[in-house]
This record gives sequence, C-alpha cells and structure tokens, in this order.
Amino acid sequence: MILDEINPSCDATAMSTLAPALAATRQAAVLIVDDAPAHLGALRSMMLEQGYQTFVANTGERALEIARRALPDLILLDIVLPGMDGMEVCRRLKAHPATSNIPVIFMSARTATDDIVAGFDIGAADYIAKPLRLAEVCARVRVQLQFHRSALSQQQQNERLRLIVNSMDEGLMMIEANGRIQYANPACDRYLGYAQGELAGRSIHDLLAPSVAQEYLAYFGPGAGPATPAWRGAREVLIRQRDGILRAMDLTLTPMGTEQPMFIALLHDITHHKQSENALQRAALIDPLTKIANRRHFDAFLENEWQRAIRSSQPLSLIVLDVDHFKGYNDSLGHVAGDACLQQVAMALQSHALRATDLAARFGGEEFVLLFGETGHDAACAIGEAVRAHIESLNIPNPRSTTSPWLTASLGISTIVPTQLDDIKEFFVSADRAMYAAKEAGRNGMRAVQTGATLELIQAALQP
Repeated sequence: MILDEINPSCDATAMSTLAPALAATRQAAVLIVDDAPAHLGALRSMMLEQGYQTFVANTGERALEIARRALPDLILLDIVLPGMDGMEVCRRLKAHPATSNIPVIFMSARTATDDIVAGFDIGAADYIAKPLRLAEVCARVRVQLQFHRSALSQQQQNERLRLIVNSMDEGLMMIEANGRIQYANPACDRYLGYAQGELAGRSIHDLLAPSVAQEYLAYFGPGAGPATPAWRGAREVLIRQRDGILRAMDLTLTPMGTEQPMFIALLHDITHHKQSENALQRAALIDPLTKIANRRHFDAFLENEWQRAIRSSQPLSLIVLDVDHFKGYNDSLGHVAGDACLQQVAMALQSHALRATDLAARFGGEEFVLLFGETGHDAACAIGEAVRAHIESLNIPNPRSTTSPWLTASLGISTIVPTQLDDIKEFFVSADRAMYAAKEAGRNGMRAVQTGATLELIQAALQP
C-alpha cells in the first residue's frame, strides 16, 4: 500500500458540500481499520470533519476488540492487513451477536469480480475500490449510516418491544378498564404459577389479598383514571398465586394513553429480590486489591438499579473512569507502586458513593465505574468533576505522564431515565464512549451525555 491509494480529488469545495450527516441527531461512530498510517490519518480527518466520532485500528485483532467494546455505527475495513485479514475480521464481526448488525464497508485495491462477490458474501454492506476518492467515501458512509438508522423500522421496534416484555424479569399485565386481565407476560405467569395464557380473562381483583382488593377497586370502573391520587409509584401488596399462597410483591399500576382505557401493571417479586441480596452478600463481591466492589457486584447492582429506575421513572447516572497513563506509571515505578496507586484511587472514589443507591467499583485494570441512582445529568456532572479533582489532589507523582506531573483520570458520564425500550448495554457503551472522548480531548477531564429512547424521541420531535 502506498499513499497514492488515497485520491485527493475531494478538494475543499467538494468537502464543504458534504455537511455532517448526523449534526441534528446523535453523533455516529465510525471505526477505520487500515495498516497504513497515511490512510488512517486521511480517513480519520475526513470522518471527524463530517462530525463522526472516530476510532482507528491497524490490525484485525485490535479492530475486533474496539468493535465489541465501542459498538460503532459503521466500520471502514481494509482487506489486506497484517495477521488476520479483513475478510476474516468481517466473518468474526458477523458471527458475534454484539457486532453482527454493524455495517461494514470494504476498502481494497482488489477489484476483481470474485473478490467483490466474496466480500458481499460474508456480509459487507459496500465495497470501495482503491485508490479512494474521499468524496465518494463520504457519500457511501453517509448512505450506509442512513440505511442503518432506517433499518430500525416500526416492525423491528414492535418485535424488540415484544422480546423485551417476554424476557423481562418483572411481571407485566395489560388490564382493561373493568379490571379484566387482557395479557400477562411469561414472568407474570411464572411468578404466580399459571400456565401461559391462563391469566388472560381473569380479574385483577381475584389476585389481590382482601386487605387491598377493595382499595384497588377504585382504580377501575367509572371515574377511574390517571388523576386517581394513588397512581404514582410502586406499592408492596400481597398477590395470590394459583395455589392460593399469598406472595409479597411490588405492584405498579400505570394508565396507558390509548383511546380505550387500559392500564399497565408491573409486578416485582420482593421475595426473590431479598434472596438475591442475601446471595450477593455471601458471594465474593469485593475486589481483592482495592477493597471496593468488583465487576460482578457492579453488574448485579446496575441491573437492580436499572429496574428500579424503570419502575420509578427516576434518572440513573453512570461514570466510567480510566486512570491516565497508568501503563507508564507501572513501567517507571513498578507494580507494587501501581497497586498502591489503584488503592488510593479506589478509596477516593468510595468517598463519593455514600448512599445506598450509589456504588463505586473496580471494573478491571485501571478502569473504575461509579453508579448513582436518582441522580440527574447536572448532579452527575458535578460529582464527576469532584471525583476528577479529588484524584488530581492526591498528588501522586506520575513521571511518565504527558498530561500532568500528577496522576490524573479521564471520565465519561451518561445519564438516562430508562424505559422498557432502552438497552442497559447501550447505557454503558454511551458512558464508555464519553470516556474515550475525554481521553481524545487531552485527558484529565470528562465528557457527559444524556441518552435513552425517550430522549431521542423528544429530540427527533424538536427537529424542524
């Protein structure tokens, strides 16, 4: 490969006509994979000019690692790479559930029909011949990103919603205005000991213990509706199982904005929740080095807080933190000093996670996470800045750092008010991407985003 494979025909005038495709919506992320530094530099500059968040890799192995972690919206992939070639990279991307739907555009000087057909056969979305014409690359990237967004059609959204409802750990029922159960999801059947579809047609009143059944009658029938004072929040009630045993559960009733009055009932099994808490307490949930929560504890805590935030419609904020230039710290001062450094950082983070709804955890290596329940965007940013300043104020010397004479950290913050339409993995990815953006901006700083299906719908509605 030589520099001439990048065709400079896309001049300043042509580039100026290619306005950033996603300027009015969420910033798209593009991964560029090429082993030629000149190609990477030219393509990266072009993607940044178009307003895309950009990741780069010069080997197939590195490309797979970045793709599975950052989940870019599109991948520009050279075929000829050292070690694993682009064809094999594409095969592995398409074979992995997390990356199978990411569109891949091949870039190659191999323009024989057999090569192009082979590229499409393994799942490529497009194939660009070298030498590259930058204006053409811009256009093809823009079109593929538009296709990628359009693929989320109403049918797919409905299917996604169905899968979410059926795979929920919480019981969900759709209830008519007279209290008749129209639908119950598998979790609800499982909670109450019914066969699939057996709850449909029964009355919600038959499931409630006598102590609360009369009170809940006011939710249904003439005069009932969203203005009923007891609508808000979850309430602990006793639900009768099919075998007659009463089971303690949280019940949330929410009116649906439909032409015919309907209600959504969410059932959360408190017994299982308490058993899970006890199991977590008995398990090894502490990182042995830093003595704060480990990744296993964090994953379980995040799932619990995510479900609680859905039920309460409260914001949830996540901070992903990476210690800057930590490899250089270890190389210059040794692993013993590195371990002591991580312990100091962990204690600093722990001092900012004091509520029962907060958690500081070591995610792996020099990466940490902090989760804050019932915490909005502004509060999360204030906490993030306090954490960043606290770490810098420890005055831990870092001789190899090009950022500061002291140890520093880069932070990514994501805030969401989750709904059943949101994906918990995408929530983490958004914070992780923000952390990478903070690093690209010079480290010792933070970047914050607000995300979620509801926010995206509002933003889309506000667009002219």
